[in-house]
Amino acid sequence: MLITSLKTRLEVTDIPPVYFPEKPQFRNYIDVWFSEVNPAASLLSTVVIAFGATILVLLVATPAAYYVARFRFPGRLVFMLLVLITQMLQPTVLAVGLYQEFRGWKGYAVWAALILINAAFNLSFAIWIMQAFFASVPKEIDEAALIDGLGRLQTMFRISLPLVWPGIVTAIVFVFVNSWNEYAAALILVQQQDLQPLTVSMPRFLGLYIQDWQYLFTVALIAIVPVVILFSIIEKRLIGGLTAGAGK
Repeated sequence: MLITSLKTRLEVTDIPPVYFPEKPQFRNYIDVWFSEVNPAASLLSTVVIAFGATILVLLVATPAAYYVARFRFPGRLVFMLLVLITQMLQPTVLAVGLYQEFRGWKGYAVWAALILINAAFNLSFAIWIMQAFFASVPKEIDEAALIDGLGRLQTMFRISLPLVWPGIVTAIVFVFVNSWNEYAAALILVQQQDLQPLTVSMPRFLGLYIQDWQYLFTVALIAIVPVVILFSIIEKRLIGGLTAGAGK
C-alpha cells in the first residue's frame, strides 16, 4: 500500500507493471488530505464511532461478565446462549430492520446510532471473553475483600479488574477493530458525506471515470495507522489475553 500510494496513476496501471515509482509522489497525501472528499472528516467520524462503541461495550459487558462469572442464577445458561446467538447476526442480514429503526436519526445523531449498532454486535464476544477471565479468578479473593468491608462494586473495580486486564484488553481490541472496519450499517444509515466513516467514503477516492488507485491506497494507508498504533501499544497484554490458559 505504501509503495502504490507513492506512484502516479500511469505507474499503477502500466504494463508491464512498475514495482517502485520512478519518483515518489509524496504529494498524493497532500492531494488526498485537501480533496473534496475530506478524509479528515471521515477519520474523525470513524474515531468517534469506534471509541464510542468500545467504551459503551466496556461499560455494559464488564458488570455483566462479572455477575455471570460470580453468581449462579436461574436461566444463566440460557442467558449465555442468547448472548452467543447475537454473534450470529450481522448488520448486512438486518439491513432493512436497521434502516427502519434509525432512518429518522439525522446529522450527528447518526453517529450515536452507529455507536449503538456496533456496541450491540460486539457485546456478546466481550461478555464471553471477560466472564471467562473473571471465572478464572478464585472466588476466595472476592470473599476476602467483602469481609474486609469492600462492597460488591468496589471489589469488582479494585480487586477483580486488575487481575483480568489481559481479557479486558483483548475485548477492547476486538471491539475497536470491528467498529473501525464496520461498513454495512454505516453505508445504509449515513447519507451525509461529511459524516461518513472511512470505510464508506474510501471508494470515492477511486474516481468515477478515471481510476486513481494511488489515492485509494493513500487513504487506506491513513486508515490503518491508528489501528497499528493501538496494537503496538497494547501488544503484550493482547498476546497474554489470547494465550491465557494455553499451558501450565
